Amino acid sequence: MRSNSRTSRIAVLAASGIAAAALVAGCGSSGGGSTASSSGSGPSAAATAPAAPSSPSSPSTGSPSSPSGAATLNTATDPELGTIVTDSAGFTLYRFDQDTADPSASHCNGACASTWPPAPANGTVSVKGIDSKLVGTVVRADGSKQLTLNGWPAYRYAPDQKPGDTKGQGVGGTWFALTPTGGKAGVHASSPSGGTMPSSPSSPSGGMMPSSPRSPSSGGYGGY
Repeated sequence: MRSNSRTSRIAVLAASGIAAAALVAGCGSSGGGSTASSSGSGPSAAATAPAAPSSPSSPSTGSPSSPSGAATLNTATDPELGTIVTDSAGFTLYRFDQDTADPSASHCNGACASTWPPAPANGTVSVKGIDSKLVGTVVRADGSKQLTLNGWPAYRYAPDQKPGDTKGQGVGGTWFALTPTGGKAGVHASSPSGGTMPSSPSSPSGGMMPSSPRSPSSGGYGGY
C-alpha cells in the first residue's frame, strides 16, 4: 500500500512539473509576439516623419510680392490713337474734360461714376512705360481714392468689354483715352487742351473725327 501511495505522489509531482513548464513556455511565447508587434510599428512611424519639413516651402507662393489693393498702369499701342494708358487688366483708362488737374479734382460722381468707374488707388502703384513721378491720387467726394496721371483723374469705361477696347474715346466730346503724360490720346499736339479730335490716320485732311460709336450719340456722359 505504501509503495502504491508513493508512486501516485511521484506521478502527481511529475504532472505538476510538466504543467508548470508548459505554462512558462506559453507566457514566453506571448511576450515575444507582443514585442515583435511594437517593434514592427516603429519603422512605419519613422518613415512618415520626414514629410513635416516640406511645409516651409509654402511661402514660395509669391503672394507677398502682390500686396492687396496694388494697381498697375501700363501702356499699349492703339492703331488709331497711338500710345495709351491701360490698367493691370489691359483696359483703357480715360480722362474727363470737366475734371481739373491743378488742383486734382474729380467731377464724375453718382450715375456718371457707374458708367465711368474711377481707377482705384488702394495701395502701391507700379508703372510700365510711364514716369512714376506723374502718378498720384485724389480723394473723391465719397472719400475713396482715385489714381491720377499728371493731375488728371483716371477712369475706365463700362461699355469697354475687353482689353484694348476704346469705345469711350470722344464720348460727349469730353472723354479721351489717357496718354502716358496725362494728355488726350488722338488729339493734335498743336491744339489747345480742349481741342478737337483728329480724323483717323488714313484720312489726309486731318479734319474732325466722323460720327462713330465714340461720338456723343453713344450714350456716354458729356457732363455727368
